[in-house]
Amino acid sequence: MKTRAGQKIRLTSVEELLGVANEESAMDLEIAKIRPFKDHPFKVLDDEKMQDLMESIQINGILSPVLVRPIGNDTYEMVSGHRRMHAAMMLDMDTVPAIIREMTDDEAVVKMVDANIQREELLPSEKAFAYKMKLEAMRRSAGRPKKDSIPVSENSAQFGRNLEAADMVGEQVGESRMQVRRYIRLTELIPELLDYVDQKRIQFTVAVEISYIDQEVQKWLYEYIKDNGAVKLNQISLLRTQMQTGAITQAKMITLLNGSQPGKGTSSKLTFTERKLREYFPATYTTTEMRNIIEDLLQDWKEHQEIDIPEDEEV
Repeated sequence: MKTRAGQKIRLTSVEELLGVANEESAMDLEIAKIRPFKDHPFKVLDDEKMQDLMESIQINGILSPVLVRPIGNDTYEMVSGHRRMHAAMMLDMDTVPAIIREMTDDEAVVKMVDANIQREELLPSEKAFAYKMKLEAMRRSAGRPKKDSIPVSENSAQFGRNLEAADMVGEQVGESRMQVRRYIRLTELIPELLDYVDQKRIQFTVAVEISYIDQEVQKWLYEYIKDNGAVKLNQISLLRTQMQTGAITQAKMITLLNGSQPGKGTSSKLTFTERKLREYFPATYTTTEMRNIIEDLLQDWKEHQEIDIPEDEEV
């Protein structure tokens, strides 16, 4: 139906999004009885938006009730409303208006994700775990076995059985199936690297490529990025290729990454055998003692190379 000129467009409310409009009435529920949602993927931050929410609650109260489900022993699990409850707690409130609804685990996951995924400026890590939780919940609800989890390999034949659910998730969140799968790949990153993705210190496409790398090597990558800055997609592709052809060490990884940086050639090695070095040291010297002396001698040599050029001499 076409809208008339000047006619207001009616937006979907949070209550309608959660399916609670004109259906259930809210009641004041003690905050002490409410538990956070298990593995809640969305961050609740004490930022400027939280301050704005607290000011709004102080003036108007909590306009939209939170949604909870009973979990036994007179306690409830928060499904939608973590930010509102946090603001209420910061304001020393004892209760929040809540709608109590019986839900299965999977129904609760879907409701929780749907209520939060509409927020602006979601972090990549939030989308990653939210998409994964919803996809798995939808597959279980469709009767798929629980052990049929998100595959480690994107090329796994097992993923073929997930395409329908991935399409549905993508349609509901406004992403393509492939993009949903890419976000879910981020859950394979170690926490330190995932934080770098959120901080935009690692590009999204680079992070997806890193997610296929063993987590021990991911730890080395984290140390490298922390010390040297961001890595490029071609560097990670070369690293993955190297790992497929043979074992990788941290030293080999550093050499490969340094050599594949733009404007840098492949680095070369300068090595001395311990037998050769022993020719210059007494037999009683340990390896550590020899290394310390060599470093001192090199430092002394470096200082003597710094020749002062007279001010009146042209270079």
